[in-house]
Amino acid sequence: MHPVHDVDALLLLALALSSKRRPAELAEVMAAAELIQDSIPSETKLGDAFHRLSTHGLIDEVDGRFTLTPDGQKIVAGQPRKAETAERIFSVREKLSAYEPAEKHTPIVLTEEQLAQAILAHRSAGQGAGKNMLVPKPKTADDDKRPDKRPGQWRRPFASRKRKA
Repeated sequence: MHPVHDVDALLLLALALSSKRRPAELAEVMAAAELIQDSIPSETKLGDAFHRLSTHGLIDEVDGRFTLTPDGQKIVAGQPRKAETAERIFSVREKLSAYEPAEKHTPIVLTEEQLAQAILAHRSAGQGAGKNMLVPKPKTADDDKRPDKRPGQWRRPFASRKRKA
């Protein structure tokens, strides 16, 4: 497969991450791409990568969702777990450059508007009212009755041991 771009490798890694259990929506793919590289490539580059990878039979569209084909899974498989992102992208790029598709497949054509909407949906979901673990828990009725005491019986640790002199 020639030419091979970093965006192609990033998209394969993002699809592998986002579509493990089921085909992923476009916003989920964008979230995985941002998780891997801390930024999302431009809509034009992403659209070209979707087109290239789909014509070579590495990604497939199922009811508006995206997944890796068995050939795409072979390319992404065997990544070292503790490798840095640059190492993973380089490894996938090497495998992509050696890959020769058996036949041409139908391309996935995504417009820049679709990709821009997916990026905005991902960013707005990140700013939404998700569960934030740093927010203090709301007080219950029991907390009002005993504000200075913890629930349950409390004792000093190792209080029953006596010191030997």
